[in-house]
Amino acid sequence: MKDYSNEDITIHWKPNLCKHAGICVKTLPQVYNPKASPWIAIENASTEALKAQVSACPSGALSYSLNKKA
Repeated sequence: MKDYSNEDITIHWKPNLCKHAGICVKTLPQVYNPKASPWIAIENASTEALKAQVSACPSGALSYSLNKKA
């Protein structure tokens, strides 16, 4: 599993579950770019947009957790 974080949210990616449906790339292309490294640029979308997109992942390869505020 790989994690991508900002101040509010951490996206968890489980590559072994990914079915490459492409919904993430189609929904938020400014965040998900399979040709880039790292391929997830979490800073390019709001927390609400990220939560909505991750919830639409059909394979469960993407999940998220909200970061605790100090």
